Amino acid sequence: MLDMRGVGMRLGDTPVLNDITLHVAQGEFVSILGPSGAGKSTIFRLLTGALRHDTGTITCNGQPIDQNDNGFAFMPQRDALMPWRRIIDNITLGLEVQGIARKDARARVMPLLEEFGLNGYEARYPAQLSGGMRQRAALLRTVVQARPVQLLDEPFGALDALTRTQMQRWFEARWQAARWTTLLVTHDVREAVALSDCIYVLSARPARVIAEIPVPTPRPRMGQPTTPQAHALEAQLLDILLTQTGDPI
Repeated sequence: MLDMRGVGMRLGDTPVLNDITLHVAQGEFVSILGPSGAGKSTIFRLLTGALRHDTGTITCNGQPIDQNDNGFAFMPQRDALMPWRRIIDNITLGLEVQGIARKDARARVMPLLEEFGLNGYEARYPAQLSGGMRQRAALLRTVVQARPVQLLDEPFGALDALTRTQMQRWFEARWQAARWTTLLVTHDVREAVALSDCIYVLSARPARVIAEIPVPTPRPRMGQPTTPQAHALEAQLLDILLTQTGDPI
């Protein structure tokens, strides 16, 4: 579904990415871990067209991304809901940007509100919802666009610990039902192990892939006792990251 091969990029005289190669199969959940400032979010900026790579190739569904600009739906760390738009109008925004009429966009969204725990809240404004509900609205805005790949940039990072755990459990259940092809950027080793099929670890800048680690433990994982295998994988990932920083992440 998504294929990056030998991707390199510089910002001015500063090398940011160095020979990045990673793959995301259809229906797969892949996470990217790395030290702060390594270039994890830069990869998303390349995929969404905000930046251009200098070397290598990036394809989505077998097509170069500059020929397939509809391949990705992006969810940032904060919900980025517009405070002056009602929840229903925030959720339909991505569809409207694609040129879909507001009436048709609403017709596509309304049947999904209950599944996302938002039924009855569609006429409210973001300030009237909890942090978790706003994140669910942002996620629905992302997936309803039906793009081939969902890009999630630390989607739960701005939440308090309890809400974050609740959202991770909720998200895992939704993902298992829908099997969205997903690429997640996170600093949270435990989150990556709990949610992913495969984890790529980046080096310090200029970033290169220093580990590609499959996660073999069965699902569901959130809300279940952590297995010795998962503990060992978390420890392995932390060791790799600490060799890049010399300090706790």
